Amino acid sequence: MLKELPKTSHQLSVCEANFLRLKKILQNFTKDNYYFETINPDSSSNKISIRVIQRSKHTLIIEAKQNFYSKIFSSFIMRLQVCIDASLAEVVSYQGEKAIPYFIGGSESQSKDEKHQQNRFLTEWLESIFISGVNPNIKV
Repeated sequence: MLKELPKTSHQLSVCEANFLRLKKILQNFTKDNYYFETINPDSSSNKISIRVIQRSKHTLIIEAKQNFYSKIFSSFIMRLQVCIDASLAEVVSYQGEKAIPYFIGGSESQSKDEKHQQNRFLTEWLESIFISGVNPNIKV
């Protein structure tokens, strides 16, 4: 029996879970534009916009942006590829940076697990939206 799951298996699990989170937030991907605000514990809010850049029968390319009003945090933008038929959602770029494929070799500017980190960030961001809640005055 395996002591550790292969990295690919873990990556697929993360992408499947992110798909389910996105599907719930984006109401089954029915619209092309979504705007809402999170409700933070300190009564502040963060504006989030998600838009479908490209839509085909089986795939969506989505751009997600969050603006922070605090000077402590930076705003961010990421692009996601959502495979409807495979039920997977994966980050394809974060802040305009694409993860370097594993077969190209090392990079001084990116870590070896950059792709994993980007998808883990997506997981944590989507979970934070569920935890903090969405402002009911903003129509999703």
